[in-house]
Amino acid sequence: MSIVETSAVASSEQFASTATAIDLPEVTTRPERSLAAWAVHSWIQCKRLLTGWMRDPATTIQTIVYPALTLLMFWIVLDDSITSFSGKPAIYGTVSMLTLIAAMTGAVVSALGFKTEKATGLLGRLWTLPIHRAAGLTGRLMAEAIRVLVTTLIVIAVGFCIGFRFDQGPLAALGLIGIPILFGIGFAVFVTALATVSEGPLLVQIVGLLTNLLLFFNSGFVLIEAYPTWLQSTVENQPMSCAIEAMKGLSYGGPVAEPLIDTLLWVGGVILVFGYPAVRGYQKAAEKSG
Repeated sequence: MSIVETSAVASSEQFASTATAIDLPEVTTRPERSLAAWAVHSWIQCKRLLTGWMRDPATTIQTIVYPALTLLMFWIVLDDSITSFSGKPAIYGTVSMLTLIAAMTGAVVSALGFKTEKATGLLGRLWTLPIHRAAGLTGRLMAEAIRVLVTTLIVIAVGFCIGFRFDQGPLAALGLIGIPILFGIGFAVFVTALATVSEGPLLVQIVGLLTNLLLFFNSGFVLIEAYPTWLQSTVENQPMSCAIEAMKGLSYGGPVAEPLIDTLLWVGGVILVFGYPAVRGYQKAAEKSG
């Protein structure tokens, strides 16, 4: 045996002895379809989306800055008129209304991001990875819930500066903050289902029309009695009005149980109707993108 071969054998034996002396960490794997993998992968997807939104100035303005500025605009222009007409501080209805509007507009931004991922092929590439199939959609909904929470807290903070208060205690305050989150998740499911089948600007046009209708025909602006008699029942029972009345009851005071139950029924109904189309549409979009 030559000197080179002898040296190579000695080096390999030394490496083998060293490797056996090192305690390598045990590799733990989770089954791709397990609940633990679903939770972990959903959180990873959630962080990915939140990081992308935070790095996009347009998204930050649309979901955080715009609602706060809109609240100040409504307060400057309409607060005194609405308060004198209704006999109650208008700020409670305005804050509640704008947290819901922010939840809906943010869902549209998220849906547009989904369509971008589909067009660029990112959705398909993620679909081929060994991750839980439901993680993409649930991670998106988790990110939506966190975004709505942050936006709601910012709108409420601005509202505090101009007269909004939690007059019903801390538990009622937590309940109030939870309503926009539930409302936003339900609306996000609806928009996601729509985004999987719409093309071009159709998504923005449809959701924009719906958002404007809900914005101008709800109990956040004025009392239900201010609308024409033939329209009052529709305005009173539309989802935004139910949520606004529940939030006003949890902050200023008033009925809570009935409007809260109506809100939960609306959210549950939307998820029940559009949940399956959203899941199937997401799957088809991912497979087609891939």
